[in-house]
Amino acid sequence: MKPGGERDRPAPPTAGLGHPRIHLRRVDSTNERARKLAISGVPHGTLVSASEQTAGRGRQGRSWMAPPGGALLCSLVLRDPPALLSLRAGVAACEAIGESARLKWPNDIVVEHDLGKLAGILIEGRPQENWAVLGIGVNVAVHVAELPPEVRARAASLERPASAIEPLLADLLAALARWLIAPTEAALDAWRTRDALLGREVSWSGGAPIAGTRRGRAQGIDNAGRLVLALAGGGTAALDAGEVHLAV
Repeated sequence: MKPGGERDRPAPPTAGLGHPRIHLRRVDSTNERARKLAISGVPHGTLVSASEQTAGRGRQGRSWMAPPGGALLCSLVLRDPPALLSLRAGVAACEAIGESARLKWPNDIVVEHDLGKLAGILIEGRPQENWAVLGIGVNVAVHVAELPPEVRARAASLERPASAIEPLLADLLAALARWLIAPTEAALDAWRTRDALLGREVSWSGGAPIAGTRRGRAQGIDNAGRLVLALAGGGTAALDAGEVHLAV
């Protein structure tokens, strides 16, 4: 009990994000290293970060490419992760990055003007054991023109000096500490204000066609975090998985 009779209150479950921290000069994947640590029993909030990844990955088995020292590369071990973790993490990442950051469903952070991919989120874990690894990569000091052609066309970068990576990580951890415990309604509302696809014609891959089509107009997300679509042939539907692209 504190002086004056005030009782000690337990720290919020996200207060320790980033502690302990393991920083590696070079690693295959921060998510892979964090997964192994989670299985071994490390505490909630353990952070793995790296200056370079040799086998970084994104959704659907894609690789995450960034030159050494050019990106924020980090993965957090989360015990008892909240619902809608990916959406909450996206909101936190946008808040840390700045006003120009927007969210492209389901888990990409893009720049507002051309939807170039600035950052990505990858969540892996064992729900039956009640833990998840939250991986976030942000192009901070990457020079897009130097990326391979197949990546360059859809990539974006903050184009800040490499010295900005650590301050951005601090901002990201602070934002995550707020949004991982925020009321679900507040997190959904915050996501909707950053929605990059709202009102745009989109197509999607993954899963079966809906009502015989893979095209529609994005109408935002529902309370389960699914992408709501006005279908090209009429009616609406909600996607809970898949890859979404601007329709051409």
